[in-house]
Amino acid sequence: MDFGGLNATEVQAAAAALKIDPQKVTNNADVEMQWAVKAYQHAETHFNLISSVDPRAIRLTRIDDEIYTRFRQEFADFPVDELREEDLKSPEAKEKWRPFCSYFENKVEDFNMGTLLRTDSRKEFSEENSMLVLRIQFLAVEIARNREGYNDGIRKLKDKVVAR
Repeated sequence: MDFGGLNATEVQAAAAALKIDPQKVTNNADVEMQWAVKAYQHAETHFNLISSVDPRAIRLTRIDDEIYTRFRQEFADFPVDELREEDLKSPEAKEKWRPFCSYFENKVEDFNMGTLLRTDSRKEFSEENSMLVLRIQFLAVEIARNREGYNDGIRKLKDKVVAR
């Protein structure tokens, strides 16, 4: 029997882990904090990018064209300027997003990783102006915002903040 290169101790540990009641498993606070820091750094880097360079010239992935085309085919009327949480997270929305997200599973690295997305494209990142979404949802929305001009005002916003 092949155990994928695991030794006997590792196989026993894996078997023991499978017997644990999932309701009793807790999240590791250190891992959560590391993820939160990474998510914030990603959000900050993205905001700095769109506020420093013409967003219409930005490419977030090597397959931006494919992501954008498929997004607008499946979500033609999806408003990317101001997002409502229910448009991404309600049971109905999840059903609609699932095939789109799954399509990019082997095309976008970490396609399902949690990523912070600004809810209002006219504002900078803040706790009030962000929500947690899948990375592919972030990419679809931000690529659309860049191409459709919704991120154009961010450079002016940053200039105002710097001028204060």
